[in-house]
Amino acid sequence: MPASSPPVVVLGAGLTGLAAAYHLPGPCVVAERESSVGGHARTNRRGGYSFDVTGHWLHLRDPRIRRLVAEISGERAWVEVDRRTSIYTHGVRVPYPFQANLHGLPLEVVQECLVEFFAAREAAARGEQSPPRTFAEFAEARFGRGIARHFFIPYNRKLWGAAFDRLDASWVDRYVPTPSVAQIIGGAIGLPQEGLGYNARFLYPRAGGIDALPRGLCAAIESRSPGTIARGSEVEEIDVHGRRVKLSGDDEWRSYGALISTLPLPELISRISAAPPEIRAAAAALRWISWRYLDLASRRRAPIDSQWVYVPSPRLPFFRVGVYSNAVPSMAPPGASSIYVELADRRGPVDLAAVAEGLCEVGVLENRGDIVFTDLRKIEYAYVVFDDDHAPATATLHRWLASVGVRSCGRYGAWIYNSMEDSMIQGIEAAAWATSEIAKGSAR
Repeated sequence: MPASSPPVVVLGAGLTGLAAAYHLPGPCVVAERESSVGGHARTNRRGGYSFDVTGHWLHLRDPRIRRLVAEISGERAWVEVDRRTSIYTHGVRVPYPFQANLHGLPLEVVQECLVEFFAAREAAARGEQSPPRTFAEFAEARFGRGIARHFFIPYNRKLWGAAFDRLDASWVDRYVPTPSVAQIIGGAIGLPQEGLGYNARFLYPRAGGIDALPRGLCAAIESRSPGTIARGSEVEEIDVHGRRVKLSGDDEWRSYGALISTLPLPELISRISAAPPEIRAAAAALRWISWRYLDLASRRRAPIDSQWVYVPSPRLPFFRVGVYSNAVPSMAPPGASSIYVELADRRGPVDLAAVAEGLCEVGVLENRGDIVFTDLRKIEYAYVVFDDDHAPATATLHRWLASVGVRSCGRYGAWIYNSMEDSMIQGIEAAAWATSEIAKGSAR
């Protein structure tokens, strides 16, 4: 980049923003509202227990990201873990994915699931199925009404809450394993069906805590260019026509040669004073869900070896529970467990007694007395809602942002559902875009 060019300004020091800054060849400023980096890839620590912002397991397919992880921390800093995941339903635990591991469920449930699965396949072969419009229709068309009724619909209704009935089917294919007929039959008669899905193996820091990833990126960036990351800097306003931003704590506006934003898309638009009414209307059409979860410390090792458990039953007060220390023991003191509990209820007081009773039933705790402490936490932007407004609204917003020279990327900047690896890839692509933008500006 030409030395005289204003720096690239990156909004947000999550994985996308840090990956962008790491790959930029010239000067940049990363504005981060919080005192620490990482976005949702943070780790909280207390009394020898470590807790991520619920499960953050790193699944890598792209060689660029494998190289990046090795560069910033060394390959020996990471351990590769085989996924051990289960579903608790009808009073039993069955292996994940549900649709390929029906053995152990009540026989009438297994029969219903198999009969309806083959009925759905036959309907598809006869051309009787319309393209699914909602997530529920997708589950019924792909797996039959039995599997949808006993797992996909109740689990996702707990996860998505009131937004469930608005969900379309545009986001699910990559994340929902589709077993073969042989695998579904094999799983129903007791032959274990393992290794299905995109996350059958994952990487995790050997020393514990997914924040090793953003901290490694941050250290590499700041060793190269100290002061690049401005912590405690809230984005107050963006002047897209003047190509400048106002950050909290700054007396003056900062000029930029290119602007990369990883802020949630509605937050970004709210800070652009020149956004026209139709753009503000598109941002107002975006929907998302928040949820609450517990960091829970147990004085004992969890009785089960699952790293996380899906819980579709409406009777239990959580939809998923995970045991970090079942993946990497360093997440808890010796003989203890660090646990996350994703709560179905979004508001009001938490019934800790009911949660503890449910965890004992699922098999994550021996008894209520094992709990050392709990911390209640909230994720404001948990999942983007893919409803009928999602595609037209995001297309309108990204088209306008591109026209005024802003790259909005990352899970919440792009307003998508993706993985940590995808977020870092978007950061790499944003760095290449910003480099091109500055080169074009210098040529003008």
